[in-house]
Amino acid sequence: MAKKKSPTQRGYRKVRVGRVVSEKMNKTVVVAIERFVMHPLYKKYIRRTSKIYAHDEKNDAHEGDLVRVIETRPLSKLKRWRVQAILERAR
Repeated sequence: MAKKKSPTQRGYRKVRVGRVVSEKMNKTVVVAIERFVMHPLYKKYIRRTSKIYAHDEKNDAHEGDLVRVIETRPLSKLKRWRVQAILERAR
């Protein structure tokens, strides 16, 4: 029997910070998440980028903005993230 969670108690959600690379869709932004991974042989750090689709309800984020995204339930075929906050505006 599964435990029932109260409405105030939620599971752990992933939070990432990335830069908006596209805002051409309605209520959706593409966010590039950058991470550094050590090369297994040469021990040098390599930059790796992942692009994710994030829901932006108010169409507030623009290209170049630094945003915090949070994991959420699947909203469409590719969208599994939601823009939580805009940390820095593009100049």
